[in-house]
Amino acid sequence: MNIKNYMVDIGQRARRASREIVKADTGKKNAALQAIADQIETNREQLISANRQDLSRAKKNNLDSAMLDRLEIKSSTIDGMIEGLHQVALLADPVGEISELNYRPSGIQVGRMRVPLGVIGIIYESRPNVTVEAASLCLKSGNATILRGGSEAIDSNQAIATCIKKGLQAAGLPTDAVQVVETTDREAVGELITMPEYVDVIVPRGGKGLIERISRDAKVTVIKHLDGICHVYIDDLADHDKAVNIAINSKTQRYGTCNTMETLLVHKNLAAKLLPVLAESFQSAGVELRGCDQSRAVISGINIATEEDWSTEYLAPILAIKVVNDMDEAITHINRYSSQHTDSIVTESYTRGRRFLAEVDSSSVMINASTRFADGFEYGLGAEIGISTDKIHARGPVGLEGLTSQKFIVLGDGHIRR
Repeated sequence: MNIKNYMVDIGQRARRASREIVKADTGKKNAALQAIADQIETNREQLISANRQDLSRAKKNNLDSAMLDRLEIKSSTIDGMIEGLHQVALLADPVGEISELNYRPSGIQVGRMRVPLGVIGIIYESRPNVTVEAASLCLKSGNATILRGGSEAIDSNQAIATCIKKGLQAAGLPTDAVQVVETTDREAVGELITMPEYVDVIVPRGGKGLIERISRDAKVTVIKHLDGICHVYIDDLADHDKAVNIAINSKTQRYGTCNTMETLLVHKNLAAKLLPVLAESFQSAGVELRGCDQSRAVISGINIATEEDWSTEYLAPILAIKVVNDMDEAITHINRYSSQHTDSIVTESYTRGRRFLAEVDSSSVMINASTRFADGFEYGLGAEIGISTDKIHARGPVGLEGLTSQKFIVLGDGHIRR
């Protein structure tokens, strides 16, 4: 296979499809989402069978446990795919929405209309359910998409792609509106990210190395986050039960996700009371603890946290703990080491909570809630295309609105400029 020719062909077909899909009304797009959900339900066993082939190959290739966890499709995973499609179908269609329409002194009306981005390339690793999430969001927002999953999930992704194609066909929409790259050759990624004539935006989802490479080499706009170094700060005015539950959930609900807490900050006034309780819960869950000197003074037998620990996304049952003097120190630490993904404060002080929201420079900032809520589905977006820690256009979980932009519109009635 000539990879360059293959990717150019995909790009050309995606561009043509994008000009058709932008014309589709909300009813037709929702019908396609329902048809895709029906196809996934009908082909449930085929999807699990294809995924078993991927899992078998991944185990032989010694993929780590976090990657295997992301790769596996269970019956509950398929339920989630179907539910996600239904959720996206229920969401308001942003395309064509007009806002800020005002009369100008000349008599014209000036406003903004929300429009699709065009063709979106998505590059991701492991999770096959991303194929469904990405396709559904791009479809509902009127975009064509080119999906390039990891080689470890090739069988799963192709089985899902078949369901998507049949669903689009059943709804009378162009099947090229969603294309899943069929080759595992890495050269395909290099071509995809350097085709600005066919691709408008690239969204990478995966490890830091993948995202760094794409950010460095892409000739197309990239929506990204590099890693998820998330913090929970327990303030001295925190409710103790809330603090324990939020901290435990933020770390142990799932280890291999970008919104999992990696560093716990505890006010010095609560360290002696709360850290032993937290340590017992973490250690019973199999979490390795690494702490500052003050943490180690009240939790026996834990390793010392190094400078590297404060800036590491573990994606594993490892947690760094630091005792801080006050909220100023907590915010300073977060703004220095955070990846600007998600950070949370536990406090009963309204004033401190509001200050934390204002001063912590992350794409999701929370009060009295687990960092695990930083997710498109939990935010009511139906699903997410990814998380953005950039500061322009989309920031945080990227849903339908993040996959559109706005253009100015002018309404006149024979008006001329004088």
